[in-house]
Amino acid sequence: MSDRIIITAALTGVLATRNQSPHIPYTPEEIAEEGRRAVEAGASILHIHARQPNGLPAYDVETYQQIDQAVKAACPGVIINYSTGAIGISNEERIHHVDALSPDMAALNMGSMNYAIYSRKSKQFHHDFVFANPFKDIQFFLERMNAAGTRPEMECFDTGHIHNSAPLIDMGLLQAPFNYSLIMGVLGGIPATTENLVHQVSQLPAQSHWQVIGIGRKQWKMIAAAITMGGNIRVGLEDNLYLPDGTLSPSNGKSVEEAAQLVRTLGAKIASIEEARAMYQLPIQVDA
Repeated sequence: MSDRIIITAALTGVLATRNQSPHIPYTPEEIAEEGRRAVEAGASILHIHARQPNGLPAYDVETYQQIDQAVKAACPGVIINYSTGAIGISNEERIHHVDALSPDMAALNMGSMNYAIYSRKSKQFHHDFVFANPFKDIQFFLERMNAAGTRPEMECFDTGHIHNSAPLIDMGLLQAPFNYSLIMGVLGGIPATTENLVHQVSQLPAQSHWQVIGIGRKQWKMIAAAITMGGNIRVGLEDNLYLPDGTLSPSNGKSVEEAAQLVRTLGAKIASIEEARAMYQLPIQVDA
């Protein structure tokens, strides 16, 4: 497809709090500032969840509108990718910001799974829940994304999730080039190993772009493996709070900076925003 590596920055997520890192952005202004840092360091795509000022997840259209305006002002032309993943809210609430804002991309979770964090130290589970995404819901979200002109970013936590795209391609609901995110290291999903990444990539259909999303401190090993395989990469405080040397990352920009340096060290090139738009066949953004 291309010799350029696209870097995505996942700015905030919904689980990590300022008790874990004081650098997690909550407000639209903070998210936009973290986005600016990430773009200046080499990110072409910003993956964004909305937060309330107290750090809890936000799902209302108004908050997303505020984020959209702030990010576009701080990062002209950047590719915006909004989350649609959530538990305990209606499907309508999971997708209505995509209807309203028609972002370049949006996350499409490709299957159901157990999702948990286990502490070896305390010998107990944290954030133990079932993330339900039956086919009828996947189709519902995909149809709404298509109506909004938003390209789906298929989030696959295991091999079966990759193959869940086959009937949607057959139905004509997914159009090439396909965009897969191979999420590795979540308890309940596929472990983060190079061997597993090679297997995941081998399962992708033709005309596919892919990126690796390594969760936790194994993120950096998975990024290195993906770069050598010609894949794209995602970093950011949603996925991993630490830099390769084990110190707490002071910003999404610093995490992207470390990833960009790794890309260059391994002899690859970083895609600009314009190059990423061309690779993903996204329209050139004209900001007002």
